[in-house]
Amino acid sequence: MTKPGNIRIDLVSDTATRPTPEMRRAMAQAEVGDEQRGEDPSVNALNERVADLLGQEAALFLPSGTMCNQVAIATHCNPGDEIIAAEASHIISSEGAGAAVFGGCFIRAIPTRTGIFSGEDVANAIRTAKLKSPRSRLVSVEQTCNRGGGAVWPRAALKSVVEMARSHQLVLHMDGARLMNAAVASRTDARDFAASFDSVWLDLSKGLGCPVGGVLAGSTGFIEKANVWKHRFGGAMRQAGIIAAAGLYALDHHIERLAEDHDNAQAFAKRIAEIPGIFLDPSEIETNLVFFDVKETGRSAADLADHLISQGVRIGVEGKTRMRAVTHLDVDRSDVEEAGEILASLVSDK
Repeated sequence: MTKPGNIRIDLVSDTATRPTPEMRRAMAQAEVGDEQRGEDPSVNALNERVADLLGQEAALFLPSGTMCNQVAIATHCNPGDEIIAAEASHIISSEGAGAAVFGGCFIRAIPTRTGIFSGEDVANAIRTAKLKSPRSRLVSVEQTCNRGGGAVWPRAALKSVVEMARSHQLVLHMDGARLMNAAVASRTDARDFAASFDSVWLDLSKGLGCPVGGVLAGSTGFIEKANVWKHRFGGAMRQAGIIAAAGLYALDHHIERLAEDHDNAQAFAKRIAEIPGIFLDPSEIETNLVFFDVKETGRSAADLADHLISQGVRIGVEGKTRMRAVTHLDVDRSDVEEAGEILASLVSDK
């Protein structure tokens, strides 16, 4: 498949995936109807499938993962409520302050390098009820946490957070952007991670390789309310079965292959860990995200990224000296090996 400009190996994000020819055929053959009226059979099938996969009662097809988070927050919270989440969370770093803009909510960040925290951390973050304080309302976890390096939340850690939140009558939300990566990496059913949450969503446009979309799941009552917010956000998609069919295809064909992405991430991490001046610990790479620091190379992340692009490789810039590579459906072992060799060559050629 062609890629933008001269980019041959795109490791900037797993959102770079393109629908495969087989997925495109499934999309072309999809049964469609009016999605907003509940008449699109492909959308309905996808919603039912994801609800069952995540151990929830119902689900709602949405245009993006960010919209899944924002619809869930707006549904669960009232203006002035406070959300407890890891400092590295997507809802803090990458959603344009949507929780504040749309939900009128404040986020209390828990400092944690991996994005994983404990029930005790939640307890310490809960506000004592006071007239002048925001009300603690929602606990959000991200599985896996992107800027936490793609670490998988262990079930024991989730259990402690759930129990603490329940004991304080807090609502629980899971940002499941890479939930299936976590399930495959830990050999755990997705529902074992997700069923105890009040809302959870699954991203289709990352590792699963779809061109667009996410599915938000929860109780029937929650989804009925969430559908109102979907409409308020302008989310009616009408004959959306064309894109829902991609999700159905991905659930049948693209889940188990996520293990290949994890193996490729390990291979890339081990290779670049050998490059003088690049720092990372390959043993910490659990899924498909590889964060590394280039400070000791004498080059900035932006400078290296520019030179990589000139040689057909795109890797993300996460800070002055921090970079991120993400493996996915559209890169194979030879691609990550070549990317590692190009990076090594650039670093050695100052």
